[in-house]
Amino acid sequence: MSYHSRPENPITATVPFDQNGKHHGFLRLPYSHDTSAWGAVMIPITVIQNGPGSTALLTGGNHGDEYEGPIALQGLAHELEPKAIKGRVIIVPYMNTPAFHAARRTSPLDGGNLNRSFPGAPDGTPTQKIADYFERTLLPLADVVLDFHSGGKTLDFIPFAAAHILGDANQQAACVDAMLAFNAPYSMILKEIDSVGMYDSAAENAGKVFVSTELGGGGTATARSARIARRGVENVLKQAGILRGKPEIGPSVNIDSTGPGCFHHAESAGLIEPLVDLGEPVAIGDPLARIWPADRTGVAPETVHASSEGILAARHFPGLIGLGDCLAVVAAVVSEQADDADAGA
Repeated sequence: MSYHSRPENPITATVPFDQNGKHHGFLRLPYSHDTSAWGAVMIPITVIQNGPGSTALLTGGNHGDEYEGPIALQGLAHELEPKAIKGRVIIVPYMNTPAFHAARRTSPLDGGNLNRSFPGAPDGTPTQKIADYFERTLLPLADVVLDFHSGGKTLDFIPFAAAHILGDANQQAACVDAMLAFNAPYSMILKEIDSVGMYDSAAENAGKVFVSTELGGGGTATARSARIARRGVENVLKQAGILRGKPEIGPSVNIDSTGPGCFHHAESAGLIEPLVDLGEPVAIGDPLARIWPADRTGVAPETVHASSEGILAARHFPGLIGLGDCLAVVAAVVSEQADDADAGA
């Protein structure tokens, strides 16, 4: 079956995408279940437009237990007025609404991880239908795409905005410029472990300027991480020429996790004893953590040593770790623009 002969996606929007003004509504996904035979998943959406110009597609809640994006985008949807912009802003605070309502990474409806479900399928599971709608309907409208992430319940990160290495040098440069405009305390060139099925890849393959973030973790937000998110989204809109004004730029540290040995995975399960905190320097061979047995005493722990140097950019968050879990990410420091990376956050 060719792409153009695929069935229509059943999701319908209750807001217009081509009218000036501010419009709040839903992406309505039909979903029949035991308590509602003709029910629907209602995905909140806001469209703000003021004349011709670029379009920004802003998303949070791609994973349902990550909260900085939803906080920033709810604030933006409530506060931003058409007269303040030129062009169009499409805001979806809870991209994977079922997962968000369940405070889960994945959807309780079908177990789907939305950020591994692209290009999706219009006749597939609810998660696949959401992915297909973004792939075929929303991404084509956008020039700039900002997708908020943080560590959820299982990871914790230093707060960074991210861009990827791309085959198109001009597109990569535009993504890096937008990442720097976001101006998180850290700015990372990121290499995904497996980019297949990701929203990131769908947006980049469509030629969009794409920025992502990791702004904290542990299944919650902090006052600091929420501030970073709110300022960052406004900066991206300003840099794109959509929101009036200039980005508010403070100090940021440029880091890179594309080299070999940045990602460290547990080769045993047990109780974690962290030996390095987020943002602290790491040299090759430094001990990152001990993993103690969870079922007996008197046994030596496994010590996990760093296989790259830089700073600790991410760590496993829960106190217990399983075999194969990501334990830590060490990112190389490319350039330091200030002694205090927290300044301006």
